[in-house]
Amino acid sequence: MKRLLILVAAAVLTHPFGTAQSKKTVSCKVQGFAAKNHRAMGPHKAPTDGSCKVHQKNGFPMPDPGCTPGAINPTVTLDVLKSSNFATGCIRNKVESEDAKGAAYAWYALLAPSHNKGATQTCELDHLVPLELGGGDSMDNIWAQCGPSGVVLKERYFKQKDEVERYLAGQVKAGAMDLKTAQRAIAKDYTQFIEAAKHH
Repeated sequence: MKRLLILVAAAVLTHPFGTAQSKKTVSCKVQGFAAKNHRAMGPHKAPTDGSCKVHQKNGFPMPDPGCTPGAINPTVTLDVLKSSNFATGCIRNKVESEDAKGAAYAWYALLAPSHNKGATQTCELDHLVPLELGGGDSMDNIWAQCGPSGVVLKERYFKQKDEVERYLAGQVKAGAMDLKTAQRAIAKDYTQFIEAAKHH
């Protein structure tokens, strides 16, 4: 009986309709889309180590607008976002490598934390305008978002911002908010959407 159960489980995992094979493949081939296109949303100075200052808004950290004004990929339109051939992986690490983005820690006078994964994650190299809202994968859209300490993972600042990103992406795709409006609003003050995202 035990042998039979093992065989059945193996069949499910290797069957083309099983969970192991059900991940949708994304081609990234969408008319008009260019992965490396990006445009800053404001003036952007070339930061040096320690030159960028985090400020607070409604109890949440916000990036230095001179270092991280936000950036968009103007080829990511609503039609592109809604295409089955598009996912954020089509943009990620196409302009800057993951290693290059690590410079943002030094800009904000922070040490990159070790063991920064799963339940022990304390910081995120965050896209101010998220990729799911057409954000650019460029350094003018990257900042180091850390803390607070002593809370569970879902209560860390970057996880709460993730909720805002999902909420706004849903609003845009549903036609309840214009894409450009959402991009400008999250770049200016993502904290204004924290409560709406929690209760949506």
